[in-house]
Amino acid sequence: MISALAQLPPLIASHLLLSAAAMALALIVGLPLAILAARRPRLRAVALGLAGLIQTIPGLALLALFYPLLLWLSKLVGGGIPALGFLPALLALSLYALLPILRNTIAGLNGIDAGVLQAADGVGMTAGQRLRLVELPLAAPVAMAGIRTAAVWTIGAATLATTVGYPSLGNPIFSGLQTESWVLVLSGCVGAAGLALAVDGLLALIERGIAKRRKGPIGAGLIPLAVALGLALMPTGTASTRPTITVGAKNFSEQFILARLIGTRLEKAGYQVRYREGLGSAVAFRALAGGDVDVYVDYSGTLWTGAMGRSDTPSRAAMLDGIARWMAAGPKTALLGPLGFENAYALAMRAGSGIGSLDQLAARAPRLALGADLEFLDRPEWKAVRDTYGLRFRDSRAYSPTFMYRALASGQADVISAFSSDGRIAAEHLVVLGDPKGALPHYDAVLLLSPAHAGDAKLRAALQPLIDAIPVETMRQANYLVDRDTDKATPETAAAWLARTIGR
Repeated sequence: MISALAQLPPLIASHLLLSAAAMALALIVGLPLAILAARRPRLRAVALGLAGLIQTIPGLALLALFYPLLLWLSKLVGGGIPALGFLPALLALSLYALLPILRNTIAGLNGIDAGVLQAADGVGMTAGQRLRLVELPLAAPVAMAGIRTAAVWTIGAATLATTVGYPSLGNPIFSGLQTESWVLVLSGCVGAAGLALAVDGLLALIERGIAKRRKGPIGAGLIPLAVALGLALMPTGTASTRPTITVGAKNFSEQFILARLIGTRLEKAGYQVRYREGLGSAVAFRALAGGDVDVYVDYSGTLWTGAMGRSDTPSRAAMLDGIARWMAAGPKTALLGPLGFENAYALAMRAGSGIGSLDQLAARAPRLALGADLEFLDRPEWKAVRDTYGLRFRDSRAYSPTFMYRALASGQADVISAFSSDGRIAAEHLVVLGDPKGALPHYDAVLLLSPAHAGDAKLRAALQPLIDAIPVETMRQANYLVDRDTDKATPETAAAWLARTIGR
């Protein structure tokens, strides 16, 4: 994505700020706790046990867990606590950084020779003086080794902040993985690795200076760190008085394209636009309802079965009407209207299998492997299809959407949970299996607005031309521009092509 590469410097800056803030919070909590725990075996066991337990939780899961927690806290205090963006990433990364800080600082303090401590007591030092003048200086080199480890971990894990809507070097990594743009993936990986190595090198200078009691290396490490943080804190671009709209997107190509299509229209209407991409289905709608996202595209079947918890499958018009009424009455969000195409879940196979429908698939499913996107196997739609047709596969695995198609092509999967607006269905000559019993609901792409903008006439007017304007064939072509194997377009380029094609 060309624009993402151009935005690499601000992404590095925001990545550095998040990592530095997380490390600062971890140090504020971890160092005093380590000093107390070094003298109290029970506290030490509890602190190290809890910090170790946190390390066993995958970073992505830890970030996701903070979202409902912050939502609950925000409701408890009457609102105002952001559940997406900087805060959940800060809290999760700070917890992740605690273990090496605690473990090394405690080890450094407990590793001091008892004779040294007796000598300090012998000259009449108070407990505070002994800690400040003897114990901390002697333990500092070991503690610094833990701080270096924590910093490298934190900078690496900060790439996951993209999934909760905070801009980081994870942006080009996640976008690149979904669109198979390896230049983007490498740019994010190299940027994060380079940042981690640079910070580790500077902290090593500080560690050497502390060990040798020399101010020169300490200053040589601290000054570049301070300068880098100062540069990261400097505002980028020029100040704008235009209202800012946050455009959300889930984690696949179609969503990236539609987000840029929406963003371009809003910029032309005088808004300043920022993007929060890579969101999961449940997180995206909660972000909209909570005001963390102002506008995004979702799918009627996803809202019907997920957010609303419905299991029936009414007609398309009845479903859209039911969603609109539910949104207005409950979360106070708004359904501006359908975009004109449906992106339905559908099971697909390679041509030549002799299977054309889900009821035909049921008899052969025990000998076949299912490849699904990251959400499908946990969604109510899968349970409905599975139970309606009695589908029992030999194996079921989840993939990112791009690699799901690769799994089918390579024979690792025999059936996949495809998307009806995906251009790869026609390009790869896949057979979409019929659903004669109507187990799957309709999936019209619909434009949603947050409570703050549900009645915003200017915003509605800017986006209204997109309603019923995109035929499914056109959306497939736009998707395929990004997803094809060679001569790939960026989502921005595909969005511009889509806008020209539909005359908007």
